[in-house]
Amino acid sequence: MIENPKLDDMVQDQAGEHANMDDVVQDQEVEHANMDDVVQDQEVEHANMDDVVQDQGGDHDNFDYDDFHYENFSHDHFDPFDGEHYQPPEDENVEDHQSEHEKSADSDDLGQQSEEQYDELVDDENNVSEVEVDMTDFNLNLDKDYGCVQMDGFHNGVGTNDEHEDIEVIDNDRWYYLDEGSEDERKRRCVLKNLAKEKRCSLGNIHKASFYVGQKFKSKKELKEKIDMHALETRRNLYYKKNDKLRLRALCRGVVPVINASGVVGLNTKNKSKGKEVNSEKVNCSWFLHASRSNTESPWFVRTLNDNHTCLQSRKIRACTATFISKRIMDQIDTNPGIPLRALQEQLQKDFEVGVSIDKVFRAKAIATKIVEGDYTKQYEILRDYVLELQATNLDTTVKIDVYSEQNPSNPTRRFKRIYICLGPLKKGFKAGLRDLLGFDGAHMKGPFPGQVLTAVGLDSNNGIYPLAYAIVETENKSSWVWFLQCLGEDLDLGSNSNFTFITDRQKGLIPAIAQLFPCAEHRYCLRHIHQNMRVKWKLKEYKDHLWRCATATTVPEFEHCMKEFSNYDKEACEWLRKIPPKHWARSHFTGRAISDILLNNLCEVFNSKIIEGRDKPIIGCLEYIRQYLMKRICNVMKVMDKAKGPLTPTATTILDVNKSHASHYIARWNGGDKYQVTGAWQDQHVVDVRNNTCTCRKWELIGIPCKHAIATLYEMTKNSEDVGDIYRWVNKVYWLDTWKNAYSYKVEPIKGRIMWPKSLCPTTLVPPIHHKQPGRPTKKRKKSEDEKLSQSQRGSQSQTGTHGVSQEEGCKVGPDGVQKLTRKYVSVTCAKCKNKGHNSRTCKGQGGGS
Repeated sequence: MIENPKLDDMVQDQAGEHANMDDVVQDQEVEHANMDDVVQDQEVEHANMDDVVQDQGGDHDNFDYDDFHYENFSHDHFDPFDGEHYQPPEDENVEDHQSEHEKSADSDDLGQQSEEQYDELVDDENNVSEVEVDMTDFNLNLDKDYGCVQMDGFHNGVGTNDEHEDIEVIDNDRWYYLDEGSEDERKRRCVLKNLAKEKRCSLGNIHKASFYVGQKFKSKKELKEKIDMHALETRRNLYYKKNDKLRLRALCRGVVPVINASGVVGLNTKNKSKGKEVNSEKVNCSWFLHASRSNTESPWFVRTLNDNHTCLQSRKIRACTATFISKRIMDQIDTNPGIPLRALQEQLQKDFEVGVSIDKVFRAKAIATKIVEGDYTKQYEILRDYVLELQATNLDTTVKIDVYSEQNPSNPTRRFKRIYICLGPLKKGFKAGLRDLLGFDGAHMKGPFPGQVLTAVGLDSNNGIYPLAYAIVETENKSSWVWFLQCLGEDLDLGSNSNFTFITDRQKGLIPAIAQLFPCAEHRYCLRHIHQNMRVKWKLKEYKDHLWRCATATTVPEFEHCMKEFSNYDKEACEWLRKIPPKHWARSHFTGRAISDILLNNLCEVFNSKIIEGRDKPIIGCLEYIRQYLMKRICNVMKVMDKAKGPLTPTATTILDVNKSHASHYIARWNGGDKYQVTGAWQDQHVVDVRNNTCTCRKWELIGIPCKHAIATLYEMTKNSEDVGDIYRWVNKVYWLDTWKNAYSYKVEPIKGRIMWPKSLCPTTLVPPIHHKQPGRPTKKRKKSEDEKLSQSQRGSQSQTGTHGVSQEEGCKVGPDGVQKLTRKYVSVTCAKCKNKGHNSRTCKGQGGGS
C-alpha cells in the first residue's frame, strides 16, 4: 500500500483500492471523525459531475430534425469508457496494438455515456459541438425493378392485384341519355345486377367476390398469388390438384362439419362394423377453381368456379408463408425499417386473423429488408455506377477503388478491396475553414462482409466536427492507413514537409503510416486511450488527476512541476508515462499551428456514433447514408448560423466572455514597448507581447483567442488611449463568423435514383470480398474489457441501493441515520475455525478455502 501523509488524498484512495482493505478499515475508523467534511465535499463535487455526465452523454439514437441543437462533446472530457479503441497494456511500446474484438469500440456505446462515465473532467474552454441530424427517414433501394413497382396494392398489409381492365365502371355521363330499350341500356342493367350481388362467408360477413368465371390473369404467378390471398382472406387451406403449363386446379382442404344423431357437431362420424368402431369417410369442402390457357403465350382464364366454402375456418394457413408476408409488409419496411417484430406480428394477426409465429415474421422482415435496401452482394456490381453519379453531381469529388490483384487478366470479375471518397464541397469547405487539424479513426462494418470505415474529421470555427473524407477498407492495418493517407494527402496537397496536425487513438499501423508519409506533421495521441492503458495497472482516481494536470499544463516549467508531483506520488507510474514523448499528449509541447489545444479524439467518435446505423447496411447503402448525413448536417449548421449574433462564432464568444471576466482580476504594466507584465493572484505573472500576439502562458498561442492576461493588457492599452479597436480583431480568423459561414457555403449535392445513374464502361465487374461466416448470432456491440465490466457493475449496484447503502463515493456506506461508514465490500472474509479465506465460521464445513 502506498503511504500518503495527506488524509484527504488517503480517503479518496480508499474508494478505488480493493486489496488490503482490512488495514484500511482500521485506519479509517481511527480517523473517522475527520472524514465528514471530506465526504461532504466529495458528494458536492460528485453531484456537480452528474450534471456534466448528463450533458456529455448525449442520446445519439433519438434525432429531431426540427428541434436541432448543439450537443457538447468535450474532447478534454476524460472518460476511459467512452470511446472507440481499447488499448491493452504495453509498458515499453508507445504504439499499442489492440485485439480485433476490442478494436470494435465504434462509438456504439457513445449514447450510453451517462451510465458508464465516472470521475469526469471537463475543459469548458474546449467543447466539440455537433448538431442534431434526423436520419430516421433514410431510404435507399438499388434494385432495378423496385423503383418501377407500384406499391399501392400493398398498403395496410393487404394486397390487391386486380387488373384495372377487369374492373367494370359505370359511366353515368355516357348512359344518361340512353333509350330504355337500347343494347347499352341492357348492359347497364346487367352490370348493376352483378354489382348488387353480395358474397357472404360462413360467418355471415359480406366479402367482395375474389374470382368469377372468365376472369383473366396475365401469368400463373399472378393467379397463384390471387389464390393465396383468397386463402388468407377466407382463412382456408387451399392446395393445387393440377398444376402444369396449361392447367391449374385448386381445391379446399377443409372438412365439412357433420351433425350426428345426438346433435353433436363433428368433422366425421363413427360406425360400428363387426364390433369395431371405424371412422366414416370425411366430407371435403366443395370450393374449387379451374383455370387454363390455350397455349403458353396466351393469358390464363378462370373456366370453372365453385365459390362457396362449406368448411370451417382455420387460423393455421399454409399460404401464409414468409415470402407471402414479406410482400405485404414491404411498404412498412420501406417507411419504417426499424419497426419491431412484435408490432408486425400483432398487425398481421389483426389484419388477417390468422396465427403468425414470431420466427416467420423475422424471416419475412429479412426478405422485405433485402428487397427494400438491396442485396449485400449485388451492390458491389453497381458500385462503379454509383461512383459516376456521385462525381457527376458533386464536382471535384475524389473516388478511388482498389481491388485485389488478379492472376488471370482475362477474368471478367475483380474482387473489391477498398474505396475512398472525398466529396468536392467538403474538400473546399475544409480549406476555407483555415484550421489544419484532422482526427483519424476507424469503425467496424456490421454487415456480412468484413471491413472498416476509416474517417478523417476536422474542427470547424465553432469547434464542431467537420467530416472531410471516409473510406471502406478490408481491415485496419498499416497498408490500409498508408493508402488512405496518400489519397487524403493528394486531395489536400500535403507533402512530406507539411506542418499539419493529426490526432489519433494510436490504431494499428497508423503511427508508422503518419511517420512515413508526413514526418514533419504534429501527431497527437488521444489522452483518454493513454489513461486506458494506465488504468490496467493503476486504477485510482489520483493517477488520472495527475495525468490530467500534466497534460493540461501549457508551459514546460509547469509541466515539469506536475511531473515531479506525479513522481513523488508514484515514481513507477511517472516513469511509465515518461516513456511516451510529451510532444504527443501534453499541451506544453504542442505547437500553435492547429489553433486548438485538443487532447481527446472525440471529434471522430462523435462522427462514428452518428453513422452507426449506416454501418449495418450494404456498401452503397453505407456510403449513401454517410453522404445524406453530411448533406443534412450542413443544412442544420446553417440554421444555427442564422441565429448567431456578433462577429465571432458562439463557442468563441463564450470563451472570450469567460476570459474577460477573469481579466478583471489582473493588472497589466507597460514596459514602454510592445510588451506588458500582467500580474494576478497566486503569483500568476506573465508577459504579453501585443506585436506577436503571444503570452508566456501560451494559451493565446495555442487556441488563437486572447487569454485573460492578453485581455487585461488590452484594457490597459485602452486606458492609455491607444487604438486597440474591437477586441474580436485580436481573435484568430478561424473563429470569425464569416469564416464559419464560408466553410459551410459549399453544399453537398443530392443524387438521382438508381435507374438514372450512368452506366460504367469498365469491362470488369466488382464482386464482394471473401468472408467466412462465423457460427452463432452476429454481435452488434463491442466487447468490453473486464475492467469496464467491473466498473459498470459497481456503478449499477450503487445506483440500486439508493440513499441507504453504498453512496456515490465508492466504498462509502450511508446508514438510515445518515452516518457514513467505509464499506467492507470486496473484502475477503476469513474463517475463524480453519483460518482460510472465502467463507466464515458459520458456513465452514472443513472444506478449507482460497488463501
